[in-house]
Amino acid sequence: MLFATTCPGCGAAGPVPCPACVAALRPAPALPRPPGVDACHAVVAYEGVGRELVARLKYRNARAAVGPLATAMAACVDAATVDVVTWVPTTADRRRRRGFDHARLLAGAVARRLGRPCRPLLRRLAGPAQTGRPLAARRRGPAFSACRVVPARVLLVDDVVTSGATVAAAARALRAAGAAGVTVVAGARTPLKRMTPLSDVGGDVTS
Repeated sequence: MLFATTCPGCGAAGPVPCPACVAALRPAPALPRPPGVDACHAVVAYEGVGRELVARLKYRNARAAVGPLATAMAACVDAATVDVVTWVPTTADRRRRRGFDHARLLAGAVARRLGRPCRPLLRRLAGPAQTGRPLAARRRGPAFSACRVVPARVLLVDDVVTSGATVAAAARALRAAGAAGVTVVAGARTPLKRMTPLSDVGGDVTS
């Protein structure tokens, strides 16, 4: 009982995710490679059960989803091509309100599976939240600066890729600080039909 788990997708007691939710997951749709990114991978479509898995981690601190997502994300990447793993940081305000950064949790778990170090390389600069913004405005993305000297080959972890603007902005900052290659891996990818309107996502889909 002390170690009982609950499926973040449906709330049923048992494995994470449960067999029914695994069967309901849909693979992530293809994404044109964002500017400055050498490869961009995502595991599931951000809809239905896939959306619940990511959103419950993000907004409800349902950490049981971290392990399965990280395992699938790490499987998308060749560890031999990675020097360091980092993540797309959330805003300071959201991190204070939630008490954690979900992308950092995912990045740490992915790094452990790849046997690579995980380091905070990016700082998110002040600016408007992506939530509810029109797609044209979202595509301009947030701004980042690199916090330290950056290794040559960086694996950038995010929870959801929508337009690709956020990971493109993060990649620009990493390359400006010395990264020669930036690969992105995300838990989910928003289907095209979900990209407009954005007012129904129930939170800050920031990518």
